[in-house]
Amino acid sequence: MPTERPLRVIVAKAGLDGHDRGAKVIARALRDAGMEVIYTGLFQTPEQIVATAIQEDADGIGLSILSGAHMTLFPAVLDALQAQGAGDVVFFGGGTIPADDAADLKKRGVREIFTPGAPLANIVSFVERECGKRRQLVG
Repeated sequence: MPTERPLRVIVAKAGLDGHDRGAKVIARALRDAGMEVIYTGLFQTPEQIVATAIQEDADGIGLSILSGAHMTLFPAVLDALQAQGAGDVVFFGGGTIPADDAADLKKRGVREIFTPGAPLANIVSFVERECGKRRQLVG
């Protein structure tokens, strides 16, 4: 009987944001929780992030933005996911995002926004729960 593969999550940095310490901390926490994590590195475009998610058959994408470009880059990733027929991939993010902007991004389809100081356990349990639901739906 084949064993189910671990949840697979892309952790990405988009645009010109060169600060990746938080993304690396999240990537490690998810890995330590038993997930397969693909870190895209810095300076990715939304299209590159989505292409990686599709190529890697990812269950989720976590996007970290500290540059202030969240209202441009998050919707661009959502649009790219839809354009590629991958709207079911769990898309979440984090960074220095004001509460009003986070609420707007969630209305647009970002599943969750984590701000600096969010407990790693909360992020891990969110990813396990939401990516696990996706896995059940897509088989």
